[in-house]
Amino acid sequence: MTDRESGGMTGRDHAASCQGPYGGETDPGGCGDPARFEVARHLRTPLRVCPVHLGPSLLLADGVLWPPGISLIR
Repeated sequence: MTDRESGGMTGRDHAASCQGPYGGETDPGGCGDPARFEVARHLRTPLRVCPVHLGPSLLLADGVLWPPGISLIR
């Protein structure tokens, strides 16, 4: 039985992983926690972040709209 089958989080899907704290394209994999929020950005793909990186991403990530557009994704 894999971690995913047993409900564990070690087998996370990369697309659903946090891209925080800043969403840089050169960031090697982000933090790896499950993403719970999507932050809209100008002329960039939305930034998917965990609750811990939501605040820092709003303040420091490139292209974040103001007022911010935040969606709950999970």
